[in-house]
Amino acid sequence: MAVSANRLELLQIADAVAREKAIDRNIVIAAMEDAIQKAARSRYGSETEVRAEINPKTGEMRLSRLLLVVDQVENDATQIALEEAKKRNPAAQVGDYIAEALPPLEYGRIAAQSAKQVIVQKVREAERDRQYQEYKDRISDIVNGIVKRVEYGNVVVDLGRGEAIVRRDEMLPRETFRNGDRIRAFIYDVRREPRGPQIFLSRTHPQFMAKLFAQEVPEIYDGIVEVKAVARDPGSRAKIAVISRDSSVDPVGACVGMRGSRVQAVVNELQGEKIDIIPWTADPANFVVNALAPAEVAKVVLDEDRHRMEVVVPDQQLSLAIGRRGQNVRLASQLTGWDIDIVTEQEESEHRQAEFEKRTKLFIEALNVDEVVGQLLASEGFNSAEELAVVDEKELAGIEGFDEDTARELQARAREYLSRQEAELDDKRKQLGVEDALKEIPGITTAMLVTLGENGIKTVEDLAGCATDDLFGWSERKDGETVRYPGALDGFDLSRDDTEALIMQARVKAGWIKEEDLAPPPAEEATVEAPASAPA
Repeated sequence: MAVSANRLELLQIADAVAREKAIDRNIVIAAMEDAIQKAARSRYGSETEVRAEINPKTGEMRLSRLLLVVDQVENDATQIALEEAKKRNPAAQVGDYIAEALPPLEYGRIAAQSAKQVIVQKVREAERDRQYQEYKDRISDIVNGIVKRVEYGNVVVDLGRGEAIVRRDEMLPRETFRNGDRIRAFIYDVRREPRGPQIFLSRTHPQFMAKLFAQEVPEIYDGIVEVKAVARDPGSRAKIAVISRDSSVDPVGACVGMRGSRVQAVVNELQGEKIDIIPWTADPANFVVNALAPAEVAKVVLDEDRHRMEVVVPDQQLSLAIGRRGQNVRLASQLTGWDIDIVTEQEESEHRQAEFEKRTKLFIEALNVDEVVGQLLASEGFNSAEELAVVDEKELAGIEGFDEDTARELQARAREYLSRQEAELDDKRKQLGVEDALKEIPGITTAMLVTLGENGIKTVEDLAGCATDDLFGWSERKDGETVRYPGALDGFDLSRDDTEALIMQARVKAGWIKEEDLAPPPAEEATVEAPASAPA
């Protein structure tokens, strides 16, 4: 069968559009069919069910309308009687559709324009879907592109098979691009939006640096060296923590390269950003010490409950540890995930001295002893009268200058002081209106009851309705720094789990839940069948 020129041109147009837009040829043909159907409906009536088909091999176009087979015809344009339908197809039944051929359609200017809009819209939708499907799985990849235009500081990048955008806040400081410049960036998000898929690129993202090192360092690409953490102050300074899975490979040396060639390639791409390469360790104290390099650290004190660390440095190392505008300690905190407080040895010594004097004064007032005895107890590591009251009498008597009678007397005075303090706290608790039932909750003390009363928590129901954060406190990240918000029981030596247990016990007492609800579900014991005995 000979193919007419018009039909051949139709297929050539479909092929050209499919190649140019990098979409499936069948999608373009389907868009043409939709356009013809829309034009035909405007000619035969919008209620008519028109079907257009284009043969993808010959380009032949067939136009037909679908008629619903019914017992009684109410609309000639959309329905056909069962008897008439059986003449055309003996197997026709009520509810089936019969196709009736329509004559070729002559397109006017308006119909052609409408058909063009339908085709353009369908092709654009297909192109957007292809672009989204292609890039949605490439998040966290580095791409190269050419700057297409700059709009209000945002850079639009031509990736060849799509467009992407680098927003102003995702570019390095003092970095400028002009049309035609080549750019390398990190895909951090791909979204499907009404105007098409939006591909967002970044040159400030921490993982951009990690990916650059993976391109420059074969050991990272092969998995021998792993990048564990990255912290950046874009355009100024960065820290990257690495670890080697092979003891014979030095992770820091591998990243630096011969005469610094590998790290210098990354520095050049990031406009001279200084990079500290740090060996990663599982021990948080050692990791923080490494992260604060080049500053030297004298001592580290960990507070695991609050995920906070106090780092003691020599006096002359303070400015180096903090860095310009706090940059070094801020990056070290981001890299390790710990809040870091920097103090000098002199400040730490003064703090220890103040703490010693505070404990000495406490023992002098609580036990009615002279300064020498108070200092002796503080120097032996006792922190409170409670510790003194419960310690073994022999341990107390073993302190140089003490005997059994002295130890017995000190403990008696400590217990008397605690009883007196307990009575005062209980009176204050009653004045605040805190009910007696709260005293029966396991783990709660009179001092806690006073603090709860001062915070408006006076009944079992009040405590049961609290969230853990209300009592323990919480932390939020603001401007790259962690801000701690204290809870009602923040001054007491309670962990988050301890605080949660108090609330759950209050809910049991309030009748909100049952005691058995607190018990963990019993572990299912696996039944092991005994092996069959060997035949004799």
